[in-house]
Amino acid sequence: MLVDGRDIPVTGSVLQPLTRRTSDILRVVTATIVLGAIVVGSLVTRNEWTALERSISDIVGVLTPSQSDAVYLVYGVAILALPFTVLAGLVAARRWRLLAGYAAAAVVAALALSVSGSGISAPKWHVDESTRLDTLLSQILDDPRWIAIVAAVITVSGPALPIRWKRTWWVLLLAFVPIHLLISTVVPARSLLGLAVGWLAGSLVIWVVGTPGLEVPLAEAVRALKRRGVDIAGFVVLRPAGSGPLVLSGRIGPVGHDVVVELFGPNQRSRGALRLLRRLVTLRSSESPPLHASQRRAVEHRALMGIALNDLGVAACVPTAVSALERGWVLYAHSVPRGRRVDPERPEDAHALWRTLGVLRSRQISHGDLRVDDIRIDEDGSALLGGFDTAELGASQAQLHSDAAQLMLTTASLYGPDVAVDAAIERLGPADVLTASRRLTPSAIPTRVRRAVRDAKGVLTATRDTVLARTGTSAIATEQVTRFSRNQIVQLVLLIALVYVAYPFISQVPTFASELASIDWWWALLGLVISAATYFGAAAALWACASGAVGFLNTTIMQVANTFAATTTPAGVGGLALSVRFLQKGGLTLTRSTAAVALQQLVQVISHVTLLVVFSVAAGQSADLSRFVPSATILYLIAGVAFGALGAFLFVPTLRRFLRTAVRPQLAEVYSDLSELVRRPARFTVIVLGCAATTLGAAFALWVSIEAFGGGTTFITVTIVTMIGGTLASAAPTPGGIGAVEAALIGGLAAFGLPATIAVPSVLLYRVLTCWIPVFLGWPIMRWLARKDMI
Repeated sequence: MLVDGRDIPVTGSVLQPLTRRTSDILRVVTATIVLGAIVVGSLVTRNEWTALERSISDIVGVLTPSQSDAVYLVYGVAILALPFTVLAGLVAARRWRLLAGYAAAAVVAALALSVSGSGISAPKWHVDESTRLDTLLSQILDDPRWIAIVAAVITVSGPALPIRWKRTWWVLLLAFVPIHLLISTVVPARSLLGLAVGWLAGSLVIWVVGTPGLEVPLAEAVRALKRRGVDIAGFVVLRPAGSGPLVLSGRIGPVGHDVVVELFGPNQRSRGALRLLRRLVTLRSSESPPLHASQRRAVEHRALMGIALNDLGVAACVPTAVSALERGWVLYAHSVPRGRRVDPERPEDAHALWRTLGVLRSRQISHGDLRVDDIRIDEDGSALLGGFDTAELGASQAQLHSDAAQLMLTTASLYGPDVAVDAAIERLGPADVLTASRRLTPSAIPTRVRRAVRDAKGVLTATRDTVLARTGTSAIATEQVTRFSRNQIVQLVLLIALVYVAYPFISQVPTFASELASIDWWWALLGLVISAATYFGAAAALWACASGAVGFLNTTIMQVANTFAATTTPAGVGGLALSVRFLQKGGLTLTRSTAAVALQQLVQVISHVTLLVVFSVAAGQSADLSRFVPSATILYLIAGVAFGALGAFLFVPTLRRFLRTAVRPQLAEVYSDLSELVRRPARFTVIVLGCAATTLGAAFALWVSIEAFGGGTTFITVTIVTMIGGTLASAAPTPGGIGAVEAALIGGLAAFGLPATIAVPSVLLYRVLTCWIPVFLGWPIMRWLARKDMI
């Protein structure tokens, strides 16, 4: 590299990998969003936009017809010449790689708007149509392909050219909107579509080909360092640019590497902004440092924190220079880190690290990135820190506790949990260590710190156990560092799902309310009592399946919350998950909890089928069950899907391993429970009666609801309709079978001769008693269970 007549050698690659350019990815995403907005706007609100444009054009369109023709002619010539001007500039600058991207973007943009149902359509530009030049210009400018080509080539070539040229060209291209309004015409929607397609095509091409704006301004960096009195004789690349800065070792004089130079490009600015934004959204305000206005401010903050720590004598390196370079690059130079690396064979280093952390805490300074790579040991045995990207002066207590948790993890991975915790207690005291240990969780420890530790999850668990042993505490409550806890997120999702599934019922409320004039409220009250009794049956079955390991009263209360979770999730999976979680919190292992819930479901299915057979026989010839049997096509389809899933689990190694490691232990536990039930008939009886009470209670509630509106059918018929219709409707993809259950029950009752005037309000009352009242009660009950740490 030649700088001001001096040859400065550069060893290593200074090019940034193509796949790590955050700014290019953001450009593609933004262009995609803009294209989608234009397409949706053209389809949905184009008429309103056209009316608005006409009204604006009537106000600002003050040009005469001849003036309008002149403006349109001048603008058309400029737009027509624009891509050729860009092409000439690239050829003159010998940007051959960029020239290939220029051609690719133009072709992609033109082809994207040329594909039709009959193939690829060619432009319909007729030069000999008229002797007037503006006729040809109108044909070209109104063709979205030309606008797309111009937008694509400007996007591709923009980063290689001065910012002033790029802005001028974009202003010229976007000027077609005000120009159309000035000459009293409506902006063609196809022109906006061409603009969005061209921008997206150019963004995609420049992402693949490469961004010239990411070329490293090393020559300017050399000049900036020279102004600070650092005369660079050569560079050696220590780490190529990527997710982090380009790190070089600068040689001063004939020998030695005397300065470390870090160059932050535009990619780091966009990536860093996204990372900080994500932290602000996900973490509490006391957990994350404030946003910096620009990348230069972030680098300056790092340098200032380096100076502050150097004044305390705990900095491994001293900032040398900070300077803004061309094309959005920022230079940060510092001295070579002094001291040796941390030695895992020297436990005394752990105590030195905690003494250094104590110095920082005494000045209310947090480091925020205590990885082993940023820690050095000086000749006198004191610990020195490097990297000050996330350091904060005047840090919050949360950030100070986070530093302690990070250092516990780092030192535990080096010297073992015993040495790490003992050194922490010696310096900070048991109370502070216990408080900091609440953050020994994957969510509280930054990702970069966890990645620097082998088996971070195991080290975190071992360190927490050691803190428990050293402090004599029975349990460590997990610190919530995020804005929303996992339980809050789950409850919010379920609440949104509840609003979604309740909408069909709300639309039927007026019809249902009009039928309440003829209802017998005593029957309705009996139905409510029966509906409540089913929860005692379900609780008894689960309590017996868990061998009485959980309290029966809490299990009954949980069943109401279970209805809310099952109704607001497809196929009732939320209810099953809630039951497993409840048993876990009650002291059962995950395998035992899952096996208990699976056993309950298995007995429920067996009892359901058995009752169906019994009542079908009791119904005799009056119950034509063939109407409930699906067609042969549906049965074949279900069988094909089942065999396909079975084949996938047998032949795909990952799925086969899942069966062996996750499903097989649970099946073995269920088989063990079934074997034990044979030897304990009392427990088996409780489970069977509880499951039967759930099924028969639902049927009895529907029969009582029918009686509330006048009756007209037998309990046996209602039981068959409830079991068959409800089972078929449970396969519906809607949460809780909303809509499908009502339709199946109403259709089943009508098939057995019950008039629709009775069947419809009866089914709606049944759903109110057995579904909606428990659902709306289940939401606060589930929150109460969460507060009591029972789920």
